[in-house]
Amino acid sequence: MDQHGTERVWKVGELAAEAGLTVRTLHHYDRIGLVHPAERSSTGHRLYTAGDVERLYQVLALRHLGLGLDQIMDLLAGTVAMPKVLSAHRDFLAAQLAATQELHALVAALAATAENSPDASAERFLELIRRTVMVDDTFKQYFTEGQLTQLAQRREELGEQRIRQVEAAWGELIPKVDAAIAAGMDPTTPEAQQLAAQWMELLEGFHGGDAGLRDSMYRMQAGEADRIESEFCGPSPAQIEFISTANAARG
Repeated sequence: MDQHGTERVWKVGELAAEAGLTVRTLHHYDRIGLVHPAERSSTGHRLYTAGDVERLYQVLALRHLGLGLDQIMDLLAGTVAMPKVLSAHRDFLAAQLAATQELHALVAALAATAENSPDASAERFLELIRRTVMVDDTFKQYFTEGQLTQLAQRREELGEQRIRQVEAAWGELIPKVDAAIAAGMDPTTPEAQQLAAQWMELLEGFHGGDAGLRDSMYRMQAGEADRIESEFCGPSPAQIEFISTANAARG
C-alpha cells in the first residue's frame, strides 16, 4: 500500500489483488484509455486513486450488464453519473436474484420428489436443465436486460398469490375460447368480445401496459408459437386469431 499525501493510492498489483482482477486487465484498461491511473510514482509506476477505483467499478458494472468495452468507452465519455450506474447494476442484480429464487423453488421441488422417487430423479434433472436453458435463451432473444428487470420487479410486486390466481384464470379462459372456436362462434359477437376482453386483461397483468414489453411478448409468441403451445400449453395460433378478431371488433 502506498500513501500519497492524505489520499490512499494503489499500485497496479495492489489494486488487482484487492479487486480480484489481473494486472494484465488493468494494463489493458489503461492502454485503451478506459481506466487511466491518475498518478505515477517517481519511478514511473502506476498509482491509482479513489477516483480511479470508482471509474473501475463503473467499467465492471457496465460489463456485468452486458456492454462491450467500446460501448463502455463511449458511454463513460459522456460522464455517466455514479447513481445511474449503481441503479442499473442494482436492477440487474434484482432480476438475477428473482431468477435465482425461481430456480431455487424448482430445485427444492425436485429435491422433495427425488427423496420419494430416487430412480426418477435423473430424468427430472434433465427436464429441469432443458427447460431452464430453453426459457432463459428464448427470453433473451426477445426481451432486453432492462425488460427482464421490469418483469422480475413486476413479479415481485404482484406476489406469488396473485400470480397463481392469474394462472388459474388462464386455465379457465383458454378452454372457453377453445369451446367457442369448436362451436363456430363468430368472433365479432358480444360473447366473443367478452372473452377477448378477459384475455387482454390477463395479458396486461404480464406487460402492465408497457408498450415495449407488450411488443416483445407478441414477437416471442409469433417466433416461438409451436414451442409455446406444445411445451408450455400456451395459446394456439387458432386461439390467437380468434381473440385478435374479437378484440378488433371491440373497437
